[in-house]
Amino acid sequence: MLKRIIGCTIYSDHDWIGNGSLAFNQGKIVSVGHSLDQGSDEVFHFPSEYKCIPGMIDMHIHGANGADTMDATPEALGTIASTLPKEATTSFLATTITQSEEAIESALVNAAQVIGRQKPGEAEILGVHLEGPFISKDKCGAQPQEYISDADIERFDKWQKLSGGHIKEVTLAPEIKDGLSLIRHLADQHVVASIGHSNGVDEDVIRAIAAGATQVTHVYNGMRGMHHREPGILGGALLHHELYTELICDGKHVCQGMVNLAYKLKGSDRMILITDAMRAKCLKNGVYDLGGQEVHVKDGLAVLSSGTIAGSVLKMDQALRNMLTFTDATLEDIVQMGAINPALQCGVFDRKGSLEVGKDADFIILDGQNQLVMTVCRGTIAYQREGALQ
Repeated sequence: MLKRIIGCTIYSDHDWIGNGSLAFNQGKIVSVGHSLDQGSDEVFHFPSEYKCIPGMIDMHIHGANGADTMDATPEALGTIASTLPKEATTSFLATTITQSEEAIESALVNAAQVIGRQKPGEAEILGVHLEGPFISKDKCGAQPQEYISDADIERFDKWQKLSGGHIKEVTLAPEIKDGLSLIRHLADQHVVASIGHSNGVDEDVIRAIAAGATQVTHVYNGMRGMHHREPGILGGALLHHELYTELICDGKHVCQGMVNLAYKLKGSDRMILITDAMRAKCLKNGVYDLGGQEVHVKDGLAVLSSGTIAGSVLKMDQALRNMLTFTDATLEDIVQMGAINPALQCGVFDRKGSLEVGKDADFIILDGQNQLVMTVCRGTIAYQREGALQ
């Protein structure tokens, strides 16, 4: 069935098309241009001040709506995948946490069974983000310290096999034993090596880049900070243009001024918006589980009993609006940080990340205040705000 949205402004090929038209059929975009109804089976009319942009891709999310990747059940991944379109996310990496080998392996086997077999209208699981256990105990954050280990290529290869080859990103500390060797191995396997939960120094960042690291996990958080005589992991993340930097833009993990600083230094072409959300997202204040630990959630902040921030309850559409408020970023920059960059890093830019003919029909509609109106995942309407259509 050929469907078409018309009337709104469409962001395609780094340009805005006023009074635009986007047609899609069988999950793919078949035309993008100016508004014309060329015999479509179903037409959706939107006001001219509404915008159509690519769907967001969340490379770092543990859970939502009571479910977590580490639950290791098809139902849990299905809950996450069906929840995310309500916040503008059309695809994601299911993210693990540092835990026992058995728990991680169960999550990987489960992901392998679910990926490629999802229901229509769900955010697509592009793969797995392995966060830990190859990290620093000094910068573990909310990662359970007792399960942290040295880097282990043999173990990674075992896990990659169990995942069906779906591990797309690994967060690790380059300064730990065999960390650089694992980074080189990941680069050879075309897996994103992301520097994170690291107590290293700038020289470790330089060595990691040389070994093949291309990303930094949740910049500012879980890393050695800057000093005027040693840039640290943070300074290296901000200084070295080779690295993409993830950012949790909830105003709690990173304050507005430091978000703006990172944006000014890195620019939209080297930043990636993430949520790092855990199962309490979409739920009420209360006590929840993350990696076997109690997390206390109150008024949008998730912390361990020690006070350590433990993931977030951030929704991607709020991150989008926060970024527009905290910085001088434009909506074009949001597309770069929320769709294009993660698509490039995940190796799926040939089918996601922009609104081009032949790509997946993954897109969102925003109103004049950048509130979410509609989400389409691979050609299926996954979310529609009540009364949004003319």
